[in-house]
Amino acid sequence: MTLVLALLSLAAVLGFAVARPRGWPEAFAAVPAVVLLIAVGAISMHDAATEAARLLRVVAFLGAVLVLAKMCDDEGLFEAAGAAMARAGGGSRRLLRQVFVIAAVITAALSLDYATAHLANAASLLLPVSNLTNLLAFHAANVSFIKFTLLMALPWLAAIGSVYVVFLVFFRRDLSVPLDPQENESAPPTPVFAMVVVALTLIGFVIAEAVGVAPAWAALAGAAVMAIRNLARGQTSATAIVRALNLPFLVFVLALGVVVQAVMRNGVTERMAALLPSGSGLIALLGYAALAAVLANVVNNLPATLVLVPLVAPTGPAAVLAVLIGVNIGPNLTYVGSLSNLLWRSVLRRYDISASVGEYTRLGLCTVPAALVTSVLALWAGVRLLGI
Repeated sequence: MTLVLALLSLAAVLGFAVARPRGWPEAFAAVPAVVLLIAVGAISMHDAATEAARLLRVVAFLGAVLVLAKMCDDEGLFEAAGAAMARAGGGSRRLLRQVFVIAAVITAALSLDYATAHLANAASLLLPVSNLTNLLAFHAANVSFIKFTLLMALPWLAAIGSVYVVFLVFFRRDLSVPLDPQENESAPPTPVFAMVVVALTLIGFVIAEAVGVAPAWAALAGAAVMAIRNLARGQTSATAIVRALNLPFLVFVLALGVVVQAVMRNGVTERMAALLPSGSGLIALLGYAALAAVLANVVNNLPATLVLVPLVAPTGPAAVLAVLIGVNIGPNLTYVGSLSNLLWRSVLRRYDISASVGEYTRLGLCTVPAALVTSVLALWAGVRLLGI
């Protein structure tokens, strides 16, 4: 009975997060679900608090990066990136290439929430800090920041390349339409300060990992530098900074993790363990990634990482990174698959832009298998090349 209630609660929370009736925050459904599951004994208060504490470092990182990205936006970083895309001559295909290159770089540097939907997931494989799921897998894989980056460089390129090729085919009619001529407008100034701070923050992540400090502190330092500068120059306000932190969404992430733990603690963990392959050969790695992709589309990719990474960690870093590929690329199939998808939907609503669920799913059915297989093949090759 408790498992049924936990599953129904999870479905309600994810459904609410996608629909967001009246624009209410996702936490409006997630927090009551946690209270209900504790009340019926699906998860104890102690276990719920333990799970929330385990996620706190990841959520703190997310909050700091949200503020850092808002400060970069105030500095004109994303406007400059958009202008660079718009200035690209050579037609629609060249414009698409520009979007892919710039979005992939922004995603890798500023986490998954700041690029177009499919690249926000597929292009977030490169660094341990490119995605919240990466942070969780990074610690379980027990490799250095540099080794993680080296291992994931080929899968990152493979994922981006695969999605790009699928986009060329899927949108071939749209890409055949000539672009409207653009008026010659002066380019916005290059936000040098913001770019330097982002670069120094990335270096800070490497140093923090080397000395055993949580990456959230490096992200917080970068956000603080940008916030102080923007406040002094009148480019932002304390209210805008708090709004950028998006506290209701951070609470939702914590509550979602607790709801998923309630599901897993009532018999699902054992069932998941029975489905996992064994070993770290190519077939096994493909199996880990496929299972992770499926689970991410059922319970969201952050909880899926929390479920699967501990189960595969004893097998070694290759298995952990294969799971990471699955939970990062798999969510391109459905809206509920990742946190970035939910944020993307919120942005579309804010600008009154409609998004077809059917088209998104059809595109995902093309991009996910191709990117998943090529990325796992690249991981398998990288593991053997580096001798891990």
